[in-house]
Amino acid sequence: MDFEPTERQVYWRDRVRDFIAKEVRPNVSVYDEQDMAGERWKVLPIVEETKAKAKEAGIWNLFMPPRNDSHHHVDDSYEFEGPGLTNLEYALCAEEMGRIGWASEVFNCSAPDTGNMEVFHRYGTREQKDQWLTPLMNGEIRSAFLMTEPFTASSDATNIETRIERDGDEYVINGRKWWSSGLGDPRCKIAIVMGKTDFEAKRHAQQSMVLMPIDTPGVNILRHLPVFGYDDAPHGHMEVEMKDVRVPVTNMLLGEGRGFEIAQGRLGPGRIHHCMRTIGCAEEALERMCKRLQEREAFGKPIYKHSVWEERVAQARIDIDMTRLLCLKAADMMDKVGNKAAKQEIAMIKVQAPNMALRIIDDAIQAHGGGGVSEDYGLARMYANQRTLRLADGPDEVHARSIARMEFGKHLPNEGPTANALRGGGVGDAANDGGMSSGDIGVAR
Repeated sequence: MDFEPTERQVYWRDRVRDFIAKEVRPNVSVYDEQDMAGERWKVLPIVEETKAKAKEAGIWNLFMPPRNDSHHHVDDSYEFEGPGLTNLEYALCAEEMGRIGWASEVFNCSAPDTGNMEVFHRYGTREQKDQWLTPLMNGEIRSAFLMTEPFTASSDATNIETRIERDGDEYVINGRKWWSSGLGDPRCKIAIVMGKTDFEAKRHAQQSMVLMPIDTPGVNILRHLPVFGYDDAPHGHMEVEMKDVRVPVTNMLLGEGRGFEIAQGRLGPGRIHHCMRTIGCAEEALERMCKRLQEREAFGKPIYKHSVWEERVAQARIDIDMTRLLCLKAADMMDKVGNKAAKQEIAMIKVQAPNMALRIIDDAIQAHGGGGVSEDYGLARMYANQRTLRLADGPDEVHARSIARMEFGKHLPNEGPTANALRGGGVGDAANDGGMSSGDIGVAR
């Protein structure tokens, strides 16, 4: 196994790293000032200006699957491409983006747009791509993904109650969603809605995904949902009611009853992106912790010379490097053998990454004393974002169940339905799927 980055991996990683150092990090204070001034739900000029520079530099849509991606179905896909990075190549870039909250948007690589663009790319018709994928890839609009519901346990997506009913040449949508990230942004123009078109069909053939323009009559944003007190403006996480919302039948994605199929195509790469960025976030927290410990003295010597902090910093370095290796392994397997074969590694990294980052951020907060829980050092917001990912990418319990079922399946002596199920045979199984859950929180920072 070769752990040395290839020339191509280094080339893209360093382009992203250098751009962030030159254009993003020096403007963090500008971003904060614009974010806090006036109306909360607005377009920030610094983001649009920096996006234009990244687009001009060709560091844009890095997440888009390469041309040889197995999900390419139509000839026109060549018009809707990024630079063609593999998951492994993108992982190193995403880690750099994860160091600063708004960096991923600068490269048009932030959730939920990344997952939605992949859905359009893989499953959309030419008309749907022209109308929505083109402006999304140009960074002109943003999007939302509506799955989680307030009145059901959405960690099992078969519980979804939103109705998508055919009425002539239209579908009528009725239901309520929440944690619908991005709906606060005035640029958000389109949502992918998961609901049921047939409540009597087989358990995993009831769900469908349909496109819903945000300005359609009957779409009512009821409230925004703060995360640990943060409103996450201008992105935001909304509770939205859909009351007799009518959309053309041409807005159906792939076909009725194929919602789980689409979700499985979306949940692999789109959701490991969070893990990639989380590693960068943990690196940032460790760096801030080390600097703080070397700046302050307590009880007659620099804080970093107290043995408890030596132990914590050492453990942080070990945890980050181990997690990075697991993340790169998952990404490499996704490239070489496909998402289904890599599903155990995908589930493992989704559990490991945010929990690792939370431990390190918590230590960094402790190192900063009272300042750590304030707004001054960004650690409290960092913690809130990472804590949310233990739900946003599917709850830890769902991923742990998936991992355990696959592990048990390796050691069953007899074949049969139970053995096959534990080995991950069920296409639509929410657990084997590794997180058909509250996935539309998507607070990818």
